[in-house]
Amino acid sequence: MFDTLRTWAEANAGLLVGVGIGSFVLLIVGLLLLPVVVVRLPADTFVDRPAPPAHPVMRVLKNVLGSVLVLAGVAMLVLPGQGILTILIGLALVDFPGKRRLELGIVRRPIIRRTIDRMRARRGVPPLIVPEKGADGA
Repeated sequence: MFDTLRTWAEANAGLLVGVGIGSFVLLIVGLLLLPVVVVRLPADTFVDRPAPPAHPVMRVLKNVLGSVLVLAGVAMLVLPGQGILTILIGLALVDFPGKRRLELGIVRRPIIRRTIDRMRARRGVPPLIVPEKGADGA
């Protein structure tokens, strides 16, 4: 088994180097963009309000970008990079049934909530308003 894996790795060394460099670049970009995204979110992001209608082309582009990020995040679970963070950013962009419930479930986790609130407090931004479980149906 290990001989087969070693043979494949030797035959695909260029691919492995490219994937490794790409993963490292995505790691750095993710680490730099995470605080920017977290701070720029409106405090009432998770409060029920009607969403403005999006242009169909923008919806398609947003869904494609989100899908690419989800796939890249899944790859980063076994490669260097911020896999879970990349998956979460991708899921935030993609439209799918149950998205709000999933987002609220993630943001309600104490360690996630503390980290987000700490990042926002460092920049002088108010914490996110997150409805209690059951208060919004999600």
